Amino acid sequence: MPDPTPVHTDRRRAQAFGAVALDYDRYRPRYPQALITRIVPRPGVRVLDVGAGTGISSMQLAGAGARVLAIEPDDRMADVCAAKGITVERGLFEEWDPAGRRYDTVVFGQSFHWVQPGPALAKIAGLLTEGGSLVLMWNRVAPATPSHADLAAIYADYPTAAPSSPNDPDGEAAVIGEIESHGFRIERAEFEEQLHYSTDDWVHMVSTNSNHLILQTAQRTELSERLTAFIGPAGVSAHNRALALFCTTHQAG
Repeated sequence: MPDPTPVHTDRRRAQAFGAVALDYDRYRPRYPQALITRIVPRPGVRVLDVGAGTGISSMQLAGAGARVLAIEPDDRMADVCAAKGITVERGLFEEWDPAGRRYDTVVFGQSFHWVQPGPALAKIAGLLTEGGSLVLMWNRVAPATPSHADLAAIYADYPTAAPSSPNDPDGEAAVIGEIESHGFRIERAEFEEQLHYSTDDWVHMVSTNSNHLILQTAQRTELSERLTAFIGPAGVSAHNRALALFCTTHQAG
């Protein structure tokens, strides 16, 4: 389980991504296509992508035929998203004015932990069209060769940068409990894929995680160099067990 302190209150961590927006956009994994197709079963679905970052999920959803509006509080991330042709409105979701607009689907891609869950869930219930859904999704990419255990000795020297537990990296049980307490019914689904990263791509990807970004610059550089040397030329074989929670109100059927 993650630190019980609410992550959305840690604005230093939340705002760290903007400094590496281009690397974030280049190296962060895309979502499995089967998951995107499940969210956008037909062209024209109206999707609100909350905490859209650089538009990784927004672009995939739009590519599947959705009409996407992105919400992103960090201007540097939002600039990258907007440069792709995605319509972006900037600001915190809790403060954002929907101006009477409603959506078939509200999506959080790796971003639900950055909002205040109670106010956000109450707001979402009023944004959804009849039969609409809230979708929370996470890529959960875990190294297989080398494994978490293989890399643990390096991360032991940088405890705040250590990866989340592969058994519950996103505090799934707590998230489900919170959502259900606000009147949503949840269907859980996983979408699996095998991946391989070059050493450079893997190290750049993990370096865009907030637990790396909050390190001092010298520590980040040292950690990246040690990971690169340990992994070597073979790169990283990994498994993505992407998780999606499809959430509907009881009134939706």
